[in-house]
Formats: sequence, structure tokens, C-alpha cells
Amino acid sequence: MKKFVNIYIRLSVVVILALCAGSSIAADIQDDFSLIKGFFPTADSVTELEGIPPSAAVLDGANVLGYVYYTDDVVKIPAYSGKPIRTLVGFDTAGKITGLKIVHHEEPILVVGIYEDDLQSFIDQYVNKFVNDKIKIGGKDREGYKSIDTISGATITVMVLNATINQSMRKIAAARGLLGPDGKILVQDEATDEEPVWVYVWRSKVFQIAILVIGLTVLMLILIMQDWLAQHPTLLTYLREGFLVYTVVFIGWYSLAQLSIVNVLTFINTFMHVFSWDSFLVDPMMFLLWGFVAVTILLWGRGVYCGWLCPFGAMQELIFRLGERLKVPSFEFPEVVHERLWAIKYLILLGLFAVSMQSLVLAEQLAEVEPFKTAVTLHFAREWSYVMYAAGLLLISAFNRKFYCRYLCPLGAALTFPSKFRIFEWLRRYKECGRPCQICRNECEVRAIRSTGEINANECHYCLDCQVTYWNAYKCPPLARKRRKDESRGSAEKQAKNGTQNVEFQR
Repeated sequence: MKKFVNIYIRLSVVVILALCAGSSIAADIQDDFSLIKGFFPTADSVTELEGIPPSAAVLDGANVLGYVYYTDDVVKIPAYSGKPIRTLVGFDTAGKITGLKIVHHEEPILVVGIYEDDLQSFIDQYVNKFVNDKIKIGGKDREGYKSIDTISGATITVMVLNATINQSMRKIAAARGLLGPDGKILVQDEATDEEPVWVYVWRSKVFQIAILVIGLTVLMLILIMQDWLAQHPTLLTYLREGFLVYTVVFIGWYSLAQLSIVNVLTFINTFMHVFSWDSFLVDPMMFLLWGFVAVTILLWGRGVYCGWLCPFGAMQELIFRLGERLKVPSFEFPEVVHERLWAIKYLILLGLFAVSMQSLVLAEQLAEVEPFKTAVTLHFAREWSYVMYAAGLLLISAFNRKFYCRYLCPLGAALTFPSKFRIFEWLRRYKECGRPCQICRNECEVRAIRSTGEINANECHYCLDCQVTYWNAYKCPPLARKRRKDESRGSAEKQAKNGTQNVEFQR
């Protein structure tokens, strides 16, 4: 837990940091000469960055050994964070790559969960390849192509890195007029435009996209047909539990498409600076999920995501249902405590938002209050403190339904704000709900129904349990009264009919 303590201690200095100017990225190539010496051991100096696009010559006396440059000075491909990754690249006069070093990034997956040694091992794969090699991620080498291995859990980031390095090297080689062994220029023009990274990523994930679209279509049909399904509770139960398993296994563990408060903070940060669709299209699963969430928030509210599409939320729900079947006793906080615990997730959200205004990287570190990376993205393969935290929250969910979602989740808190603009009220209520009937309120296991009968859309997870009760003529008091009246009327009519038949028979 020491790591968590250290991270949250840093939060105490955020207010002071906010008064200071944001740190800038060093732009002077001379500041990185020690790194350049690692690329060119005999170098004794480096010129200033010059030319379009800018690069610097590395010198041994008057002899030019090669060239170095920063990738984001050449091509600005937004990565997962919405910002380019700044990488120092060097290659010699023959076009052979001599070294690479990432000097700045704000990638959330690289800040937490992926180690610097992993990142350096990935970067080292480019060394001794040539600027005119077409370097691709995965597969085997073939004519004109060189393959490198990816980093598990950081696929999108390494794809962006690869495209950035490939395109920028060719542009610099063309600008410097490098010659091959046959006397021709290695790159004969300024690197013909290559397709955007997001196009390549979408094409490489066709299977995952298809399965996700099918799943979202099924969920949309469930939502549209919710009244009919609520009248068939057994079918609804099978559909819901099956979909929760799909969410955990396919959306979460297989596709690594767990939405996060980091996505929200990144979107706000990008929107406030230089907005680009490319930074969001680069991950098709996340893009489609966020698009679906945006639509369902306007139609149904945030509960659709929290109740059906969040992998960690689905894990908690399934664990709770398993606990019910095993007769594990559950507990609830007193009402006065419960209502105040709701506020915690909003305070966490405000804190993360405030930190992100100064440092998105620090905000991403503090966002480890979300156990999503541990439980979903990294499959619990992390340090014991992170695993204990995520496992502890899942264990609590066996006794208290979706404890984390209800009280701690900053993403759920963030989604309540656009939910204020939802267009329809799909969850049906009777005038007797809460006046005096309290059945649905007592049965709501996330306690999103007020004592007056109204459903608190900010806290509802759209499980549809209350709608099952709404249509149950043996459980819902208004329907039960109507059923009894209909049965009494039917019985009276039947008796009257039988009486008439008896009279006719006697005649």
C-alpha cells in the first residue's frame, strides 16, 4: 500500500503546483547530447536543429556521423493520450538506425502498468534497421518489411510509435538527401503519405469490431424491448447474466476495452487544446463503446453503461449473484450513511479533474483509484498492493452489491452529468410507488429508489429489477388489486352464468 500512499501524498501539493507555470519540454538538442553519445559513441558535437523538417547533424570533428531529430517535430500523430510521443531518433549517413529514446510522453498505459524496461526493449528493436525498411508490428520478416514484437497491454501506443518513427525517418532522410550504395537517394521523395494509423488499427481489428457491434445491437434490442422482457423475468435473467459474462470476458479481458475516467480527462484535455478525431479513432473498441454510451446516455441515462457494459461492474454483479445463490449474507449501510457515501465518488472526480488541469500524467497516476487496469487490462498481473486493492473491492461486492460502483467510481460520477440531458423516462412507475408501497425501494440492491418512489437516475444501474416487479400482478400492489378485482368479477360472472344455466336446465 506504500505506493498508494506516496501517490496520494502528491495530491497535497497540487494546489501549489497549480500556481506555478507548467513545465515545458526541452527543445534544445544540446541538452540531450548525452543520449546522442549513446547513439554515436565517437561523436564530439551536434549542430542545432535546422531545416524543414528540423534535424541536427552529429559530428566527429568535421566528419558527419549521422543525424538526430525529435519525432514530434516531424509528424504529430496523437497517441492514446491524445498527444504525440516525443522520441529522439538517430541514424547514420547510410540510413542505419543507431538509437532511439523516448524523452517525453503522457501515455496512461505507459505511466502505470508498463515498465520503462519494457518500453526500452521495444524501442531497441529498431536499432540496426534502415530508414527505408518498412517496419511493422508482429508477424514475420518478408521482402521489404521488418517485423518487431509488440508490448502486451499497450498495442495502440506501440502502433502509434511505429507509424511515427517510420514516417518521420523517411521525411528526415529525404530532406537530408541520403544516398544508398548505388548512388540513389535512399528515399526519393518526402515520404509519400501513408494511411492514418487509425485506419490500419480498424482494419486489423475487424473480428473484435464485428463481435462488439453484435453485442451492442443485442443490448439495444434488450433496452427497446424492456417492457416485454420484464414480463418474462426468467428470460430476462438469462439474458442479463449472459451479457454480463460477455462484458467481462470479451469486452474486458479479451478486447481490453474497459472505459476509464482517464478517457474523460484525456478528452477534456484534448478538447481544451488541439482537438483531433485521430486520437479517439486510434482505438476502435473504445471509440465504438464511447459512441454507444453517448447515445444511451441521452436515451436512458448513465445506468446502461454502469449496469451492462462496464467489465469491472459486471464482475461485481456476477460475484454478488453467485453469493446470493450460495446464501452469503449481505449487508447495507444505514440510509443516512449510504446517502453520504454517494458523495465520495464525486469528490474523487473533482480531485482528479483539478489535478489534470496541471498535470495529466499525475492525474493518470492518481486514477489508480480505479482498479480497472489491474482487474481487466493487466489480468491481475501486477504488484501485490494493486492486486490486493482490486481483489478486496471484488470481495466486498459479494456482501454489498457493487460497492465500488456506488461509492467510489469517478467514471460513474462523470457520466451523471451528461445524463441530465436524457430525453426519455423509460422506467415505469405507478402513482402508488412510495405512497405507500416500498417494495421496489426495499428490493433495489443499489438503493437508487427514494422513499417517495422516484428512481434516482444518477445512481440507477438499469438492472430492470424494478420493472419486473412493476409488471408482476402477484407482487406489485396496484396490479395485485386489479388482478383480484378482475378475478372477483370473473368469478361473479361465472357464478351468474352457472346460475342462469341451472335455471334454464330446471325449466
